[in-house]
Amino acid sequence: NALLNEGDEVIVPAFTYVATAEVIALLGLVPVLVDVEWDTFNIDPCRIEEAITPRTKAIVPVHLFGQCANMGAIMEIAAKHNLYVVEDNAQAIGAQWKGAINGKENPKSGTIGDIGCTSFFPSKNLGCFGDGGAMFSNNLQLAERLHCIANHGQKVKYHHSIIGCNSRLDTLQAAVLDVKLKHLDEYIVSRQAAAAYYLQELDSVEGIELPVTADYTTHVYHQFTLKVRDGKRDALKEFLAKRDIPSMIYYPLPLQRQEAFVPIAKVAGGTAALEGEEKLKVATELSGRVLSLPMHTELSEEHLHYICKGIKAFYR
Repeated sequence: NALLNEGDEVIVPAFTYVATAEVIALLGLVPVLVDVEWDTFNIDPCRIEEAITPRTKAIVPVHLFGQCANMGAIMEIAAKHNLYVVEDNAQAIGAQWKGAINGKENPKSGTIGDIGCTSFFPSKNLGCFGDGGAMFSNNLQLAERLHCIANHGQKVKYHHSIIGCNSRLDTLQAAVLDVKLKHLDEYIVSRQAAAAYYLQELDSVEGIELPVTADYTTHVYHQFTLKVRDGKRDALKEFLAKRDIPSMIYYPLPLQRQEAFVPIAKVAGGTAALEGEEKLKVATELSGRVLSLPMHTELSEEHLHYICKGIKAFYR
């Protein structure tokens, strides 16, 4: 039998980019939405077990904005219920779990579960010049199957043992990544330095909550995301835009409020997504508060000072 059959369930956070759940739906599987933690934005392990049913096959934690989800707790739950773990590591490549887990000491995000997935979209911490991505696995049998699927279902040329697709990384993009990968640690240090500046300069601003790094992970700051209090998020965004300071809202709608997922997604207890929205309160609240500031490797102290000055001016 196939590992995943139509109607099987996969647990995902409600607060994430649509791609996380999109592929689940495209495979005829059921996305089961779980709420996230207020401090880290990542899936709340305390809410995972209540979402597990006999049809549950996998958990997809998302390492959102640049830090690891609580993989220690997630891997324990997965082992207890015999579930696969597929890490969405598109925003956290280079982040590191602190300590030992599954026999590995200080493993990188994306290498802890059964499969890790990342994106090489240009805006990512490790980006190419177009679209691209990669999958990782420590399970040789599983890795061979993934490679086969991505290469038209063939292990031997013109012999197709399973239905696959064409998902090979373009040679030009691979060449770009081969160069940039050598500088990934430098990129991370640059982002962390920018984040440290923000954290110090904005600590006294009472109208916002600054991002928090969990004690079990490092943070590579794909995004530096504020929580804006008192319903002033959109006003702050507009105020900054008038000063030529870009900011972004990741994400304005949680998955249970996305039109495409209303009829197909579920929450714990088998309830339809919108009907069970009371179980997804944190994701809903975050979607109305989050605002991400400029974050990349070329931010100068002059840029950072100007951005922080603009935020302080809004609250003056």
